[in-house]
Amino acid sequence: MKRIFLAFTAAAVLAVGLIPPVHAAPGCPLNEPNSSIKHVVFLLFDNTHLSRDNPNVPSDLEQMPTLYDFLTTKGTLGSNSHTQLISHTAAGIISTLTGVYPDRTGTGVSNSFNYYKPDGTAPFISTFGYWTNIIPDGAPLMVNELGKIAPAPWVPFTRAGCDVGNVSVANTVLENNNTDVANVFGKARLRTWKA
Repeated sequence: MKRIFLAFTAAAVLAVGLIPPVHAAPGCPLNEPNSSIKHVVFLLFDNTHLSRDNPNVPSDLEQMPTLYDFLTTKGTLGSNSHTQLISHTAAGIISTLTGVYPDRTGTGVSNSFNYYKPDGTAPFISTFGYWTNIIPDGAPLMVNELGKIAPAPWVPFTRAGCDVGNVSVANTVLENNNTDVANVFGKARLRTWKA
């Protein structure tokens, strides 16, 4: 079994946890002979505070003691992650995953947007869509300033031979049952799935 990079989003704290392996794969670069890193678990919390805003009130994570204990004792906890402005869930998560501001991934600074068609209409589009999703006019959802789909954050890991899994992470999982399913599996599969 190959090593696994997992990313989870739950709800602006960034945590990277290093956990001992179940099995180590020879192809993944985390498997260097003297490395103590076996798995990387990337946890991203939306609108959840690590530190206290008011000294007399426990922080959001302090109010979840099991999670707080895990984050502070089972690996490395980074607390110097700041969202882009204007902060929105999809754009913030994608910005954290890629290291670039949302304009470089085509997502803007919101969870949704309108785009203008030649006929003057402006359809509403959700920013939440699989990385390679195509919007109704045929253009990629996440197109960068070069007119290309923004590089996906899992590519360096998979090219190095590591497995990557995501749970509830903006644009790295199938976000909806219409366009995402059709774009990933084909329109015929979408028709079968809906039947």
